[in-house]
Amino acid sequence: MQNLIKIFLKASCVLFLCLILSACEGGFKLPKGGDARTMEMEGEKRARKNIEEGRGWSLKNVGKGGKTTYEFSTSNPLWRATFDVIDFMPLVTVDYSGGMIITDWYTDSNTIDDSLKFTIRFLSNEIRGDSIRIIIHKKTCKAQTNNCIVRKINSNKLEDAIRTDIIKKAALLDSQSKKKKN
Repeated sequence: MQNLIKIFLKASCVLFLCLILSACEGGFKLPKGGDARTMEMEGEKRARKNIEEGRGWSLKNVGKGGKTTYEFSTSNPLWRATFDVIDFMPLVTVDYSGGMIITDWYTDSNTIDDSLKFTIRFLSNEIRGDSIRIIIHKKTCKAQTNNCIVRKINSNKLEDAIRTDIIKKAALLDSQSKKKKN
């Protein structure tokens, strides 16, 4: 008899749970007017309409006076040069579309207590000193206490050295790619 009561209670709970979930309207909904089934099936017209409404982009007019000036990371000398200059540092975030590289904490073999972290922001694709912004953070840890202090370095000397190396390397890569095109 007790087994029958337990089964009845479990079935009641399941039935009650199903009733509550069906009241939430979280299930399958039929598509509303304006979805893909009611739109024109001709792909060219649909793509043109999406571009006009700002929902897409096209490579059709790239380099021919079109609006798009998007470069892929492998063809962007500034981007490639940055990776060549900071290739010794472990990376945490690399976002080409957002124009940002964030490294992980790097400790040199000469210093045990200090680590550096770079944040490099790309402000434009032009090979100029003001095209990139470099932010450097320094973490100093005391080995005995496990107490770490993180602060932003305001040393223009280190930032300028990294920026100069990146710009020089980017200019070299750009001139090499122009020679290959000719």
